Amino acid sequence: MRLVSLTCSNTELLAALGLTDQLVGVDSHSDLPEVAHLPRLGPDLDIDLARLEALRPDLVLSSLSVPGMERVVAGIEARGLPQRVLDPISWADVLDNLRQVGGELGVSARAEQVISDLEAEVASLRRTFARPPRVAVEWWPRPVIVAGRDSWISDMLRELGAQNAFGHLEVRSRPVTLEELEVADPDLLVVSWCGVRKLRPEVARARGLRARVAAIPEAGLGRPGPRLIEGYRALAAALSPFA
Repeated sequence: MRLVSLTCSNTELLAALGLTDQLVGVDSHSDLPEVAHLPRLGPDLDIDLARLEALRPDLVLSSLSVPGMERVVAGIEARGLPQRVLDPISWADVLDNLRQVGGELGVSARAEQVISDLEAEVASLRRTFARPPRVAVEWWPRPVIVAGRDSWISDMLRELGAQNAFGHLEVRSRPVTLEELEVADPDLLVVSWCGVRKLRPEVARARGLRARVAAIPEAGLGRPGPRLIEGYRALAAALSPFA
């Protein structure tokens, strides 16, 4: 089967299912070593649709988890290419995506094993705190953009015994002011800037908040796929001083 993935999380999902040998093209941000040789179709918001069509895919795994990808999805539909659109919001959605794609591509048993392994590791990382630490996850520094209630981040923190300091915001993410940060009063502020290779936690510390500051690569927190387990591990480590 000829597969194309148009975002990092989808590529990583296919890798977890053992299907990277069926990939014939990926977006420019997918960075797994096993797909380094594949044609690059452009960044996830600016996919070269003509080049994509020329690859004659049997299935395109596209996404709506990146704002603006609606245009890409519409362009694929207009060309009549077979497409599976993934848009996970919760951790449960991520696991369900594994199950759905695994079933569609004939590797259901492998998908169930991956899901079982992920669930077991998450359970092993849970801790009990006297008071659930309040955590803010920052996607961007200027303006400060944080993960809101409707994000897998809320689920991850809850699974680990903590809570999203911005869980009252009924959005996936949004900019907040310094005053809002002060009112939210997080115990831990996690810097996980999207698309940035060198994180600078000192930028967050300079705001003068009482919060501890930790840096976790966007690859571990910002990609709603099986690689979120790396984020779980890093969050658990960052939360350990509060136990």
